[in-house]
Amino acid sequence: MSLESHGTALRGLHRETDSLVRSHYGTFNRGDSPRNNQNEPFERRTRVMDFEAELQKVYAVFARICNLVVRLLWHCLHFLVSLWYFGLHIAEVLESYLISAGIFKRYRALNIHKLRYLAIVVESEDAYQISKVVQLLQWLADIGVTHVCLYDREGILKMSRGSILDKLKNVKLFEDVDENESLTDQQLMTLEFASFSDGKEGLAKAANLLFKEYLKLGGLSREQEEQIFTESHLTEALRTVGFKGPDPDLLLVYGPARCHLGFPAWRIRYTEIVMKNEKPRSLSIYTGSLINEAFLQWI
Repeated sequence: MSLESHGTALRGLHRETDSLVRSHYGTFNRGDSPRNNQNEPFERRTRVMDFEAELQKVYAVFARICNLVVRLLWHCLHFLVSLWYFGLHIAEVLESYLISAGIFKRYRALNIHKLRYLAIVVESEDAYQISKVVQLLQWLADIGVTHVCLYDREGILKMSRGSILDKLKNVKLFEDVDENESLTDQQLMTLEFASFSDGKEGLAKAANLLFKEYLKLGGLSREQEEQIFTESHLTEALRTVGFKGPDPDLLLVYGPARCHLGFPAWRIRYTEIVMKNEKPRSLSIYTGSLINEAFLQWI
């Protein structure tokens, strides 16, 4: 091989090598090395990742600030609402104390004797507090209420009536009152204890009594049969079996339940029912509320 052909082969090999390097590393200026040119994409990716990390930090700080502001606003709103209800409760307590103390003139002229019969629904958990029940009855006697029916669903007060009567003076049970004696003529406090079972038992006994009378008569026409089971007959049957007390003029229910908790329905057909969302914390509040309701209804 001649020297000229050998030089031509070297130049061709050089061109092929240069093209391979350019295709792999890209074009670079004189003095640049392929290694430096290879680091440029890595540095670019690193800068992008650092920028994303900074954005995440800023977002995290912003989210914490927003969360703190929302929680602060919630606590402020909760405080304002609590303060509002606290003010309402204080106003109610103050009004009840002033009413029970006889400060307001318009309540002095209230004739509480117009309230002939008062029924109070007591929750079962409160019925165990016999001392508070006795204190309540004493307060009611002091303001002139003489006929009270205490009702609780489980019959706890009914089972504890012996201990209640022992702690009270000038009190007798409703069943001991003469039937011919008017409620307005009584000077002593008359107490009646009722429970949920009284309603079921009373209706069962009254229905059984009416059914026995129906069997005794026998051979009646359809119209005569319908006349036996009237409201007046049921009332008389309830009175006969001992479950027909007087209809209360006012029924007070304290507690979250918006119902009379099973108080005998046939006794509250014409009764004014007053429900309070929360139970009174003291008897003066209870008495003040009672006088207030009685004043609004019977003044």
